Amino acid sequence: MTVPRITGVELSPAGTGPLVLLGPSLGTSATALWSAAAAPLAADFHVVAWNLPGHGANTTVGEPFTMAELAAGVVALADALAPGEPFYYAGDSVGGAVGLQLLLDHPDRVRSAALLATGAKIGEESGWRERAATVRASGTPSMVTGSAQRWFGPGFMEREPEVATELLHSLQDADAEGYAQVCEALATFDVRERLGQIGAPVLAIAGAEDGPTPPASLGQIADAVQHGRLVVLDGVAHLPPAERPHEVGVLLLEHFTGAGDVVTALTTGATSEQVYDAGMSVRREVLGDAHVDRATASITDFTEEFQRFITQYAWGGIWTRPGLDRRTRSFITLTALLARGHHEEFAMHVRAAKRNGLSDDEIKELILQCAIYCGVPDANNAFKIAQRVLAEPAE
Repeated sequence: MTVPRITGVELSPAGTGPLVLLGPSLGTSATALWSAAAAPLAADFHVVAWNLPGHGANTTVGEPFTMAELAAGVVALADALAPGEPFYYAGDSVGGAVGLQLLLDHPDRVRSAALLATGAKIGEESGWRERAATVRASGTPSMVTGSAQRWFGPGFMEREPEVATELLHSLQDADAEGYAQVCEALATFDVRERLGQIGAPVLAIAGAEDGPTPPASLGQIADAVQHGRLVVLDGVAHLPPAERPHEVGVLLLEHFTGAGDVVTALTTGATSEQVYDAGMSVRREVLGDAHVDRATASITDFTEEFQRFITQYAWGGIWTRPGLDRRTRSFITLTALLARGHHEEFAMHVRAAKRNGLSDDEIKELILQCAIYCGVPDANNAFKIAQRVLAEPAE
């Protein structure tokens, strides 16, 4: 068995708390991809990002390896950092594929995992072998133009030129043989038939603009594992940790702290304050910072306890539960609010539904169905409210 040497980069200053390992995308370095997204985790976890052979600070390139052997190299790194201890894991693209392999081959070691812009099978074998041959012949700089098109969502390179440049430089500086060996490992990687074996909680994060691993690829994972949830990020392509670092970091923090419902949280040692914090994170992700900031600014002594109650029990106790994804929770919430005639809350949750990935057509179909089961007058009001909300500019 060939176990490649995997090196890690510390991203949490204190280096204390449970271990979190962060895996890279092909052609990226650990620091370029993960440094910003790791920030929300640093206070509570020991965060280490790892480099592929020949990438970033890992200059070692040995014999070719399989994805299972690459996962074994990650376990060896974990043992060097926290011997025998289970760890949390997040990985992008090939890093996500390694995460799936870890969940299958080393289920006792992974507490929970976040898999970003990846798939149980990525691309076709012939394409990966052709790319490996191209890189061996022409070097990794030959990959820069194509990767720039695949990696970033519309306008990202113009908005964040320094981030994009650092990532593309890490690709250009990667060792050609190390890059080619990863391509060959991906060529034979296919765990689609084994996803149902995965019992650890899995958060699948997709970029809406991702060509190589579109939302359907992440949806397949979330649907097939035993405890999966899908989040789709608008305007994001293949590198969510770099394109939307704070949002990704908060999603990981929420997933790894796993508040769940209040009873579960308390029985597993989480405090009510941790449940509240998890609820506030989800509330901001679903409703948007602007809305939550307005609500927070309007709190008075008279309403403070009620606002805390809602954040802890509704957002921290229900919306954090892994049993339903957020799209489904939005469908349920809109239906309940329409049926009860809560018009102001309905408008707020139409906005939330859009953030959770519902399309205008899906919201229309929901209201049409409610016209039959809840009543035409309620649906008529709902159409008026939704049409006004959907015409609003995005915050």
